Order: sequence, then structure tokens, then C-alpha cells
Amino acid sequence: MSADWKQRPEGGSPFALRLLRAIARVGGRGVARVCLYPIVLYFLIVRGPERRASRDYLARALGRAPSAWDVARHIHTFAATILDRLFLLSGQMQHFDIQVHGLDELRAVHAHGGALIFGSHLGSFEALRVLARTAPEVQVRVVFDRSHNPAMTRLLDALDPKIAAGVIDAGQDGPSIVLAVKQALDEGALVALLVDRARPGEPWLRTPFLGAPAPFPIAPWLIALTLKAPVLLAFGLYRGGARYDLVFEPFSDGSAVARQDRSRVLAGRVERYAARLQHHAVSAPYNWFNFYDFWHADDAHEGTGRDPADDAAPLGAVAGASRRHQHHLGGSHHSGSEPVRPA
Repeated sequence: MSADWKQRPEGGSPFALRLLRAIARVGGRGVARVCLYPIVLYFLIVRGPERRASRDYLARALGRAPSAWDVARHIHTFAATILDRLFLLSGQMQHFDIQVHGLDELRAVHAHGGALIFGSHLGSFEALRVLARTAPEVQVRVVFDRSHNPAMTRLLDALDPKIAAGVIDAGQDGPSIVLAVKQALDEGALVALLVDRARPGEPWLRTPFLGAPAPFPIAPWLIALTLKAPVLLAFGLYRGGARYDLVFEPFSDGSAVARQDRSRVLAGRVERYAARLQHHAVSAPYNWFNFYDFWHADDAHEGTGRDPADDAAPLGAVAGASRRHQHHLGGSHHSGSEPVRPA
């Protein structure tokens, strides 16, 4: 994400989060959803950068000029998934109709040991909670930065202390994160992280996405290559009301890649990932929750720094790759996948 966006304040004070949780606990999901409308109105009136980012993205995903109603629906979808996190993380699955696609494929990969699950800020990653019911034999470990949005982190930790205890903190140094991920994989866990945001100074590839090149981080893919871990993609798409589609797609098998082929393989995987992300974004356009100028982020860092295929890159870059992965309202003129290196 761009440096300017990183400095944008979060939408939601600790008091507001506690109030929403109290309303949800006392009145239930139906009553709490009524509170979403003033939240949407607030973002429409006050948060201009998010509103403009929504319009830019929707124009690409919808293939037309979005209306004010489209922008409101986009923000409402985001707010609805945030509210549903309170219920999903507290185990109240009875409120939801979650259809799981690709579970047999996930089990087939998991039968051979641990694997990486790569998600995105498209839909709700918390829909993975349904695995506790449909595949209780699967252990899921989540990677995110606990220091980002501490109010939300404390709230979610209180809702599900078991998940909180298993979190791999992306606020650690790079080698510590890689070692923690490797240990979890060796124990047969599925390690889940979001891979669609590149931080300032982090190595990334600019690859086609919704009509223009956009920067995608390469550190997660370097981790997968370094640890020789299979990768599955996961999309928890909100379909309105209480309906979600949780989709798993096997992506790569963890085979070893020769060092001289690493840059080519990285570019190919990032480009394939962007294509799958685009497919699902078009199928569920209001599910995109990167509320910043996604296509032009980090332009100031373009073309500087060291080779991202360096053997040390996974350890140095991973610290930034998995940070700021809690949802929050938060291309250039050439095409193709192009390596971009950090300052």
C-alpha cells in the first residue's frame, strides 16, 4: 500500500467497537446490522479518499461508471463482513449459510502435510472458521501483525482465545516469521495469510489486474519457494444476507525450483494469482476491501534496490509481506509483470 494510505487513521474507535459488540451480543445479528447504516453514511460523507478509491475500483470491476448507490453498497458490504467477524470468531455459525467449494482438494493437499493458504482483502477471511465444523482435523494458523489496529485485535482475541494463541505475529523480524511458519507447516498446519497488499519499500511485481498493471508483493511467494510448501488460494465471498461462498483452489504443489528459474517462476505465479483474484473480484465486485489507490501504490520506489530473487530476500521481505492484514477502510502505463525492488 502507499505510504500516504498507511498513515490514514482507522475507521472505528475502541468505544465504537465495544458498543457494536455489546449491541450484537444483546440484540443479535439482525439488530446489529441496523447499526451499519450510520457507519456507511459516515464513510460516504467524511472519508473522501476511501470514497474515491471505491469509485475507481468499482469502475474497473463493474465495467461502468459507479453510482453513489454502488459506493454505498460497497462500503456496506465491508461493514457487514466486519460485523460478521464478531459472530464467526465467537463460534456462532448458526447465523450463516456458508457453502464450501474445493474442500476435497484441500483435504487431498493437507493429507501430505502442512500447506500455505493465500487469501486476500476480497470478502471475509474469517469464513475459514467453517473448517472447524466441516474439517475439524485441520489446524489453521493465521499470520498477521498484532500491532495494527490494536483495538480490533484485542476484541477479536477476546472472542476466540484459541485462535489468538495460535497467531504468528508478523511484527517479528523476517527470519523469526519464516521459522515460525516452517514450524507450523512441519506440524501439519495450514498457515493462512493475505497476499494482495504490498507495503512501501517491499519488493513487488507489477502485473495486470482489472485492466491495468498493479503491484503485488512477492515475499509470500518467496516464502513458499524457500520452504517448498504447497499453496492453496482461499476466497470467502459474501453473497448478501447471511450467505457466504468459501472457495479453495489448489495453486502450486511445493516442488523445488532452481535458483536460475526463480524470477521467471515468481513472475508467472504472481500473474496467475492476479488473474484468479480478478476472476473472483468480477464475480463479487462489492467484496473488494482495499480502499486506497491500489494501482498506483508505491510508484516512488519503482526500479530501485536489490534483486528480489536473492536467496536472503525471503527472510528480509517477509516481515512486511504479512503485516496489516486486518480489514480496514483504508498502474503504470506499461503492461506485463515487471520486477520492482525496494529502496
